[in-house]
Amino acid sequence: MDYASLSANLLFVSFIAYLAGTFFFGGAVKSSKTEKSYKDSMWGKIGIVITIIGFVSQLGYFITRWMASGHAPVSNMFEFTTAFSMMLVGAFILIFFIYKTPSLGLFALPIAIVIIAYASMFPREITPLIPALKSYWLTVHVITAAIGESILAISAVAGLIFLAKNIDLTKKSKERFWLEAVMFTIVLVLGFVVSSTAFSLSGYEADFNYIDKNEQPAKITYNYPPLFGMHDYEQVTTDTMKPWFEMPSIVNAKTLTTFVWSVASGIVLYLLLRLIFRRPIAALLQPFAKKANSQLMDEIGYRSVLIGFPVFTLGALIFAMIWAQEAWSRFWGWDPKEVWALITWLFYAAFLHLRLSQGWEGKKSAWLAVAGFVIIMFNLIAVNLIIAGLHSYA
Repeated sequence: MDYASLSANLLFVSFIAYLAGTFFFGGAVKSSKTEKSYKDSMWGKIGIVITIIGFVSQLGYFITRWMASGHAPVSNMFEFTTAFSMMLVGAFILIFFIYKTPSLGLFALPIAIVIIAYASMFPREITPLIPALKSYWLTVHVITAAIGESILAISAVAGLIFLAKNIDLTKKSKERFWLEAVMFTIVLVLGFVVSSTAFSLSGYEADFNYIDKNEQPAKITYNYPPLFGMHDYEQVTTDTMKPWFEMPSIVNAKTLTTFVWSVASGIVLYLLLRLIFRRPIAALLQPFAKKANSQLMDEIGYRSVLIGFPVFTLGALIFAMIWAQEAWSRFWGWDPKEVWALITWLFYAAFLHLRLSQGWEGKKSAWLAVAGFVIIMFNLIAVNLIIAGLHSYA
C-alpha cells in the first residue's frame, strides 16, 4: 500500500471537513435565538460530528505518514505544522463537549484551516532523518510541545471571541486598533499561502551557490524572486532577477525573501478586503461572537492556560533539554529556538501570576491569551524560517 499517497488524501479530507464544520458552526450561531438553542443547536451537533470526522481523518494522515517514513512525522515544517493543527482541533473537540459553545468552533476551525494551508506551502516529500533527529526523545519533545501549544492556542481562540464581543468597534480606540492588528496578522499568513501558490503555479525557480554557516559550499533554489542573497552567493540561473542585498550567514536569506514577499502579499490582501467590505476585518467577525458567553470564554481561556502551560513546560523545556543533551551534548545553548521557547514559557508564567495574584480577568486575560498565541506563531514562523540556528533543518 502507498501510505504516502494515502496520508496526503486523508489530510485533504480533514481540510474539507474542517471547512464544512466551520459553516455548520456558523449556522448554529446565526440561527440560535436563546442560550439553550445556542448550546443544543442541530447545526452545532452536525458541525461537531463533521469536525470529529476531519480529526479522525487527520489522525489517519499522521499514522500513515509515520508508517510511510518510519519515524514520527514531526521532523520538518510541513509535518510539525500539520500535527499542530491536528492537536489544536483535538483540544477544541474536548472543550466543546465540556462547554457546548459553537462560537469556539467557528473561530478555532478557521485557524486550523489556515495552519494546514500554511503547512502545505512547504516541501511535503518524505526524507531521511539527519543524525540529530534520530532520537526517541525528539519525538517525545516535539509531540508534547505541540500538544501544549495547541491547548494554549485554544485560550487565544476564547480570548479572541471575548474581545470581539466586548470591544466597541464603532469607535476608534487602542483596543480596536490592536484587535484589528491581530486580524491583520492572520491575513498575513493568508498572504503567504496566496503568494506561494501563485509563484508555485508559475513554476518560478532561481538557483544559487553560496557558502553556508559552516563555511562549506552549498546550493539553494528560490521559489520567489530573490530579494536577499545568501552569504557569498553566486547566481546560477541567469534569467532571473539579482538579489538586492547579500545577507550574513546567520540569516537564511531565502526564507527572509519568502517572508518579505508574504508580508507584501498580505498587506495587499488586507487592503483589498478593507476596500471590498469598507470596515475593519474584526467588525466582520463580531456578529458571530455576540452570542458567546463572556464569562464562559474567560473561564475557557484561563483553564486552557492552566492545562497547556505544564504540558508545554514538559515538552518545550524539560524533554527538549534531554534531547539536546543526547544530540549536542549540552542541555542548553542559547540557540534562537531555545531562547524563544524560554520567552514563551516566561510569558505564560507571567500570565498565570497576573491572573492568580493580580486578578487580571476579562479583557486583560483575553489580551494576554491572544498575545501568547502571537508569540507561539512568531516562534513557529519567523524563528524557524529566518534566524539560522541548530533548529534550521525544521
